[in-house]
Amino acid sequence: MNQPNAPSSPRPDRRWILRGAFLAAVPYALLPAARAGAEPRAVDYPFADWQPANPSNRTAADRPASHRVDRVVIHVTQTEYTKTLAVFQNPKKKVSAHYVVRSVDGHVAQCVRESDIAWHAGNWEYNTRSVGIEHEGWVDRPAYFTDALYERSARLTASVCERYGISRDRAHIIGHYEVPGTDHTDPGPNWDWARYMRLVNSV
Repeated sequence: MNQPNAPSSPRPDRRWILRGAFLAAVPYALLPAARAGAEPRAVDYPFADWQPANPSNRTAADRPASHRVDRVVIHVTQTEYTKTLAVFQNPKKKVSAHYVVRSVDGHVAQCVRESDIAWHAGNWEYNTRSVGIEHEGWVDRPAYFTDALYERSARLTASVCERYGISRDRAHIIGHYEVPGTDHTDPGPNWDWARYMRLVNSV
């Protein structure tokens, strides 16, 4: 494959996309439950709300029948929660993740169905076999990694692991920096893996 995210059409650098400095900030309260005209969808994780990525930013599939799911990839957005959702909803961006977790309260948005392939890892094989979870914040700003973010994300990851029989260990719950071929560093040195894995395994 020539392209890391999908088998056709180029995928821009995700880190550059998610900076999104040019995007206007949208207050959380003004963000719609779903894009206008979008068909409502039942979420895979019952504590998430449906904030769909544009279909141009994912690959329709029938996982796990079409592709095994055996990894969870942990990301940090490098921008704000609302800007991340706006990027995923922009058909020109060619990037998405299955979930986004908000810093202030741990609120979870689902953007891509788990049965479909999100374009988050920069590696097509890893995209096909993983669930991608973005976390609002910056790798060099640890204050964004709140108790609520860790706790709600850990519950989400535990739920994904339970549904797909994924081992709750660091071989199967990985950071974006551990994806082969990546030049990304997220979730970064301020992400407390020991704490996170304790929380995942305590659910």
